[in-house]
Amino acid sequence: MAKKFTAKKPARKATSSQKPATRATKYVYTWGAAKADGNGSMKALLGGKGANLAEMTRIGLPVPPGFTITTEVCTYFYAHKKTYPKELSAQMQAGIANMEKIMGTKFGATEGTPLLVAVRSGARDSMPGMMDTILNLGLNDETVVALVRATQNERFAWDCYRRFIQMYGDVVLGVQKKEGEDHEPFETVIEGYKHEKYHRDIVDSELTAADQRELVKRFKALVLERTGHVFPHDPWEQLRGAAGAVFGSWMNDRAIVYRRKYNIPTEWGTAVNVQAMVFGNTGETSGSGVAFLRRVPHQRPG
Repeated sequence: MAKKFTAKKPARKATSSQKPATRATKYVYTWGAAKADGNGSMKALLGGKGANLAEMTRIGLPVPPGFTITTEVCTYFYAHKKTYPKELSAQMQAGIANMEKIMGTKFGATEGTPLLVAVRSGARDSMPGMMDTILNLGLNDETVVALVRATQNERFAWDCYRRFIQMYGDVVLGVQKKEGEDHEPFETVIEGYKHEKYHRDIVDSELTAADQRELVKRFKALVLERTGHVFPHDPWEQLRGAAGAVFGSWMNDRAIVYRRKYNIPTEWGTAVNVQAMVFGNTGETSGSGVAFLRRVPHQRPG
């Protein structure tokens, strides 16, 4: 017996009340493991640093993974009373997940190796000094212990935590030198501790793991004293605060003066770059620095 054939009903045409779904705006562009969403031609959207990181990844250089929050978010931030597009949070979570997969680490992990990130600004044109870099973001009282176990290097882990609190406290939380103070407050705490314990000037590399733990405690007390709030514990809160500080730096006095001098439009905005940490303080054989490449024109011999 032949099967009865039933014709499919034709698809209903969209009416004025049935608008086609629109694709959400892409605000986060990832790079890592030889793949990148962006490229070197996208400086207007990704900023100079983000576009170059994407391009270096595409050509096969061993660039630590990360993602760029686009300049469009900066524009939105100032046009909407310093708030963010609703799609941004999920896209940032996807960006972190991509980094976790590549690095084999976990953001906020208390077991295994925690993912730590650096947060940097990145305007279309270079703007030196617009905002200082924040390193080691993701550390707290639990993740630092995980980092100790993962690296078997207690001094390194607590040194990273101490440096993070100092940078974040300065750049994001505004714990800075007040009028009438001769030195930055975190440096005052460090120097005071050195003389209290060692009764002489010593370099930071001479500080022990126990010294770094004590400085972490004193730095957090300084943050509470100056801001009235405890230092943020949640890595995601830390990341949101750091991104907000980058966008906020676009309109600080230094940036405004620099843009005026070099005719950089305010409308361009800045991007935010979040990248997996590479450390320069793990021991005597560990270092960090800046490399410059220069293309030399080919010259014929003779």
